[in-house]
Amino acid sequence: MRQLEELNLVDNFLANSLTSHKLYGESAARCILECILNRKIGRIRVTSQHFVQGENTDRHGVRLDVYLDEEDGELFDLEPDNNNGKADRISLPKRARFYHAKLDSESFKTGEKYGYLRNVFVIFIMTYDPFDLDRMVYTIKSGCIEVPDLPYEDGARTIFLYTRGRNGNPPENLRQMLRYMEHSTKEYAITEDLQKLHEMVTAVKTDGEVGLAYMKFFEMEERIRQEGKAEGKAEAILEFLCELGEVSTSVREQITSQKDENILRTWLKLVAKAESVQEFEQKAFGDDDIG
Repeated sequence: MRQLEELNLVDNFLANSLTSHKLYGESAARCILECILNRKIGRIRVTSQHFVQGENTDRHGVRLDVYLDEEDGELFDLEPDNNNGKADRISLPKRARFYHAKLDSESFKTGEKYGYLRNVFVIFIMTYDPFDLDRMVYTIKSGCIEVPDLPYEDGARTIFLYTRGRNGNPPENLRQMLRYMEHSTKEYAITEDLQKLHEMVTAVKTDGEVGLAYMKFFEMEERIRQEGKAEGKAEAILEFLCELGEVSTSVREQITSQKDENILRTWLKLVAKAESVQEFEQKAFGDDDIG
């Protein structure tokens, strides 16, 4: 088991813990996002481990690592990604397509005109090169094949950031930020902004509640390795949830019928940090009527 102080911001647990922290979450998320986009961002609402369910248990949901909602503005999803398997790399474009679709469907209200559909950025931060061109930044947008210069703006962007990329002349502050995210130590916090971010990271790593959540999460992961995948995750969630209080039949059914391992992993992180059954239900199921 890696110690909490050894984690970097490309590790999901630390990224989630930092951006969801009650004191530092919004400031840290803003620092990272403004550096990536090289522009100021308006007031944002940060949701770590934002969860968009499928229409039912047979339909794929999605777990968004760091979901940022700019007031009267754009939507952003930050995804630290260490999945360097061949199948994961091949499926990246379709994964990004699905994320965009779920974000659009969730944010677009009934009766709104298409012109009001919000701009969405899905941003992957990766310790491996997704396209083997040694670029730090790959920005993807829709266009016309026959007329490449044809203006076509649908408001969707996918940005793949490779922390070790050398080509493409990325801004120096972005290069420094991505290096720090892969190696989140004082030695890599070489600018004033990164030093402030490192202070927040250090405070989160020494936060007792975060440390306890990490130990609980690791314990659940170990149990799952022994018991199996989806079934093991569901059992672990229920066991730890029962320690917090009484669990209704409808919530039990929601958990045991869920087969999407990404969703179950998200619920594991939520139950590790939850202080009550009600807090878990609100974060896991939102406003859904679960009886």
